[in-house]
Amino acid sequence: MNKNTICLWYNHDAEDAAHFYARTFPNSKVGTIHRAPTDYPGGQAGHVLVVEFTVCGVPCIGLNGGDAFRHSEAFSFQIATEDQAETDRYWTAIVSNGGAESACGWCRDKWGISWQITPRVLTEAMDQGGDVAKRAFAAMMHMGRIDVAAIEAALRGQP
Repeated sequence: MNKNTICLWYNHDAEDAAHFYARTFPNSKVGTIHRAPTDYPGGQAGHVLVVEFTVCGVPCIGLNGGDAFRHSEAFSFQIATEDQAETDRYWTAIVSNGGAESACGWCRDKWGISWQITPRVLTEAMDQGGDVAKRAFAAMMHMGRIDVAAIEAALRGQP
């Protein structure tokens, strides 16, 4: 077991979520699936309790804990993308699989986990600071899915 692992709470479908992430993102996989050894409040022997998985190299576990807690945007995965095609691929995979669009490059999957799909051109512009960062930030504030061409135009000072 890793020294530090992100634990994500799911109602009852951590295994489905883990398989979706493994199909969607590179360097992602489903590991060990732990099942209940006996009946327990809210479940039966053999039900999936915990799923070990990796998302883009980050170790995670999904805990099937029932509906006691909900996710919020206070936690999100940030996925750095190289271009518009990669940005679109991840965004579309999440949203078209029962997820929802949000603002400024954020979306939410059908299990309530938030994702920031962030092209590197935006991050690099923000790192530059000054007028470049201001223009990139202003352009991003009007977007749902990040439009790489619009960010690049903003960097050049074009509306």
